[in-house]
Amino acid sequence: MATFQIFQSCGQYWYHLRADNGEIVQSSEGYTTKASCQNGIQSVKANCQPQRFESFFNAGQYGFNHVAANGEIIGRSEKYTTAQSRDHGLLVVMREAPSALVEDLS
Repeated sequence: MATFQIFQSCGQYWYHLRADNGEIVQSSEGYTTKASCQNGIQSVKANCQPQRFESFFNAGQYGFNHVAANGEIIGRSEKYTTAQSRDHGLLVVMREAPSALVEDLS
């Protein structure tokens, strides 16, 4: 099962979404409070419909942005070498994030 991991770095809170194989498939922006980070995770869980993802190819790498209904980016994928790998990561987020557990590492 996928897991959101909250951690602190450089005075901010962040999350990673790790797939059940341990790979990071999505990461957040930095948040000033843990509560804001937790709200970001709830937004990710609520916005796992296909239209909430924007795939891209840039500088030889594939990726996607996860976008909330208000148009703000709520998560970014890791970079992938193929479109197929990127699409698999996106599907993992859509399938696993809504029910993923949250682990607080901060």
